[in-house]
Amino acid sequence: MASIATKFRPLFDRVLVKRLDAVKQSKGGIMLPESASKKIREATVIAVGPGARNQDGKPVPIDVNVGDRVLLPEYGGTAIQLDDDDSYTIFKESELLAKVE
Repeated sequence: MASIATKFRPLFDRVLVKRLDAVKQSKGGIMLPESASKKIREATVIAVGPGARNQDGKPVPIDVNVGDRVLLPEYGGTAIQLDDDDSYTIFKESELLAKVE
């Protein structure tokens, strides 16, 4: 994760996240098909931009940091593909719903 964060830096108040993997097995041990798994709405923050600017031109700090777990909206964000095979999504900070602790 650290290598991607050093290669890729979002602009302004944008946040690069990687969705958590879907559960492939139920609590009882039954294997679930891909069609039965729901879209995961939780992700890990990979990279964070420097923040938006206010009317005076001063940066407004972002509330999330690299490594935080966040709750995502059902729709939104821009999916991107980086060097490795994993897919990532970019969201504006205001689109993120919550920080999971």
